[in-house]
Amino acid sequence: MEIKSISSHHNLLIIGANGGIGRQCVELALKEGHHVTALLRNPAKLDITHPNLQMIKGDVMQPGTLEQALENQDAVISAIGVNGGLGSDKPTVLYSQGNANLLQAISKKGVKRAFFISASAVEISPVLPFYARWAAKYVLQKLLKYMYADLRRMEQLIKESNSNWTIIRPPRLTDKPATGNYRSAINVFLKNALSISRADVAHYIINNINNTATYQGVIEIGY
Repeated sequence: MEIKSISSHHNLLIIGANGGIGRQCVELALKEGHHVTALLRNPAKLDITHPNLQMIKGDVMQPGTLEQALENQDAVISAIGVNGGLGSDKPTVLYSQGNANLLQAISKKGVKRAFFISASAVEISPVLPFYARWAAKYVLQKLLKYMYADLRRMEQLIKESNSNWTIIRPPRLTDKPATGNYRSAINVFLKNALSISRADVAHYIINNINNTATYQGVIEIGY
């Protein structure tokens, strides 16, 4: 499915802007004419310059740094993530507490629209091939048990909020370029969703800011 670009321009706050999906969101949003505020613990790590880009030093784990960044924003994209991979899983509250802090701040500042990045293996999809379900349950959920536990806590907190939230659950992420050609499903499992590029996840987010069908929806996405 190809999603056409939206025409209206927004003020977007992107948190985790130097990560894989976050950076792709920044680049595409600027290309589409949006005004972007990037919240980073270390702004020097984002080597992008653009007249519509503002960088602010902040941290979702320090709630006091969020409210200034939320001034006059139309939407927030939370693309925060832990460092490491399959061999470096450890207890974390980054997703749950970090986004709880963000939800509290956006409620206070009156920002309604928000996107959050989760992961497909948070819930084993019954419409995946057997080998993919086996790998999700016995490999990913075992080796990344702390990360997935915190993502589940995060999703529950988001679902209890009154914002116009959208949770994105991408499968295996790649660094391939955006195609604009992918499949997505709202609040249902997507058959054979095995991979997606970070650039196409960003494409979906930026092009669905105004899509009310995605409000308070969990999105599965894949090729």
